[in-house]
Amino acid sequence: MDIRTRRAYDDPGRDDGYRILIDRLWPRGVAKADLALDEWDKELAPSDDLRKWFGHDPEKWDEFRKRYRKELDDRQEAVAALVKRAAKGRVTLVFGARDEKHSNAEVLRDYLTEKAG
Repeated sequence: MDIRTRRAYDDPGRDDGYRILIDRLWPRGVAKADLALDEWDKELAPSDDLRKWFGHDPEKWDEFRKRYRKELDDRQEAVAALVKRAAKGRVTLVFGARDEKHSNAEVLRDYLTEKAG
């Protein structure tokens, strides 16, 4: 399974495959056409409460990962659909956070890879 991540503020790659925005909020200042999305799945994004609690604070990263994975455990239909999509070809998870190492896309990519096993 080939799952990649890319910031919404970076130009789409020619080899991104299926591009899916996985944030609840639309990235500020980015036009729909510029994202070249195939899908926007808010269901796979962290809840508003979790997103606000985390606030992209690296000190909260480990706890954020645990809480987000728990939320994903409760959204198995959406997870299964994305695993099925990724089995067909490359998927790029598009996200808006500045910090690429501490983004929901990183957690989701790892989670999906484990589920596909």
